[in-house]
Amino acid sequence: MKRIEIEQSSKAFYSEHAGLVLVGNLINGYTDLCERLEKEVPGRPMISHADVVKTYLGLLCLGKSDFEAAEGVSGDDWFKEALDIQKVPSQETLRQRFDRQAKAFQRLAEAANIELLKRTQVPVTALPTGHVALDLDVFCLDNSDTKKEGVSRTYQNYDGYAPIGAYLSEEGWCLGIELRPGSQHSENGFVDFLRKVLVYAQKITRKRLLVRTDSAHDALETLVELRRHPNVSFIVRWNPRRANVFYWRDRAFREGRVSEPRPGKKVAIFSTWVTRHYGGRSYRFRLVIRVTERISDAKGQMLIQPDITLEGWWTSLCVHEDEVIWLYEKRGLSEQFHSEIKSDLDLERLPSGKFATNALVLTLGGLAYNLLRILGQNGLLADFSPVRHQAKRRRVKTVIQELIYLAGRVIRSGRRLKLQFGRHCPAFQAFRSVYLKFCPG
Repeated sequence: MKRIEIEQSSKAFYSEHAGLVLVGNLINGYTDLCERLEKEVPGRPMISHADVVKTYLGLLCLGKSDFEAAEGVSGDDWFKEALDIQKVPSQETLRQRFDRQAKAFQRLAEAANIELLKRTQVPVTALPTGHVALDLDVFCLDNSDTKKEGVSRTYQNYDGYAPIGAYLSEEGWCLGIELRPGSQHSENGFVDFLRKVLVYAQKITRKRLLVRTDSAHDALETLVELRRHPNVSFIVRWNPRRANVFYWRDRAFREGRVSEPRPGKKVAIFSTWVTRHYGGRSYRFRLVIRVTERISDAKGQMLIQPDITLEGWWTSLCVHEDEVIWLYEKRGLSEQFHSEIKSDLDLERLPSGKFATNALVLTLGGLAYNLLRILGQNGLLADFSPVRHQAKRRRVKTVIQELIYLAGRVIRSGRRLKLQFGRHCPAFQAFRSVYLKFCPG
């Protein structure tokens, strides 16, 4: 192999993450986050609150969540130019400022998140019924072998946190993500979170919402709260708890539609109305029931006793039972959105020992997730995008790889700043189209 000479230029400046300018355009041009940080958060430190928050958002969009990563960009002129930062804080300043102003920063970041989605007019794809899905779910962050505040045993049987997230439409826009101790029950505080994200969702779309949650939220209080909103439908998985399985089996095979997918397996589906009492009032809810009875396995081996599976879904929809089940099963997509926040943004193990600081970090993670999702939806789905399989959305990791970690040469000429890409840059057209769409002025 031919010997290659390795040298470092004393004048030319190259950046390995040219795509940060796209993130900077969105933060500075489509939110009032910087202005509100300076106006509403007390104190006028040497390094502004806006520079501290934008530095961490930039790191998250590079897939880095640890405070120590700030040291790696402290001397990076392009990082500052791309995000319009006057001075990059040290890791100590970043950590201390987050600890001191966690509540205020979190409140403003939540507002900026919804502001971003509204101002960029993000696409909101509806389901075949015309509803826009709003999926709420609790997931776990593994923080084992740490003494961080709030870390406790989760339902996944490891020590960590159990945050709750809300995602809108098939694109998966994150409307809110709230950190919770690992041992906190899923229903504890759920109604307050639900009310908040319903307000956020209705700021982004006027279409009817379809709220979908798992059986951890089938409490009567949740069902009643959902009934109070006129433009909201719901599917909430039923928790059978101590239900009499044989009663429901007999009733399903007597009243429902019975099918036999294979010998030894029968499935019965039917709907019933259940009256429940709450706050001195009576409410009637539709409950879709599916009972599966197996007397042999898929290979034909007879079972010693029948295997009976009981499933159910509370719903306000007036559609066929099969459609209710199908719509609920589509909710499984939200698990991917959790995964992108946990792995692609490196937020599985949160960086601070303080609960309030980690809550802020997770909120900023939701904002960074939306920033990257917007770039992906606008730059990586067109014909001129880098070659990828067809999809309705791109993973956050793909956006980071294709649009953020893009090599470019930064050229200063007089008062002008130019970003030059190589002759063979497969993402150039995608980058250019997104920049022109969201560039200032």
